[in-house]
Amino acid sequence: MAAPDSSPYSKQFPVSWDELHRHARALAWRLLDLGPWKGIIAVTRGGLVPAAIVARELDLRLIDTICVATYEEKTQGTAQVLKKPVAGDGEGWLIIDDLVDTGVTARIVRELLPKAHFATIYAKPAGRPLVDTFITEFSQDTWILFPWDIEPQFSPPIASTRKS
Repeated sequence: MAAPDSSPYSKQFPVSWDELHRHARALAWRLLDLGPWKGIIAVTRGGLVPAAIVARELDLRLIDTICVATYEEKTQGTAQVLKKPVAGDGEGWLIIDDLVDTGVTARIVRELLPKAHFATIYAKPAGRPLVDTFITEFSQDTWILFPWDIEPQFSPPIASTRKS
């Protein structure tokens, strides 16, 4: 599915389950010596799967969530905090999300937990300054297709998507 003309995303990058797992493990390697951590706070929904992988790799059993709704398909709406995480300023806690894009969600999470360590698998330029650790950077105009959002189907060659 191509991005709508009104979308700020001109490229798409599908991420497979294997890639996501490998990148989440790479994130855990980067975080290993930065602890010890009290636990993980997963940013829902995208941070749930990466948080589970990182928790396993770092042998952390205490996991909480912060629930923030910002996206509806590829349209960013008004951010809503649906559930707040642990009490306090976040000191000693590790926040995990799949992606920092424009930074809307990250700003909210940072405001609530300013002393937590914020880590994402993927980062885009607009949101990158808001996270402490990430694995891979994408251009701002790339829509990342996560494995939980897609199913295998035919994909036209990249050259055929150019506008004449």
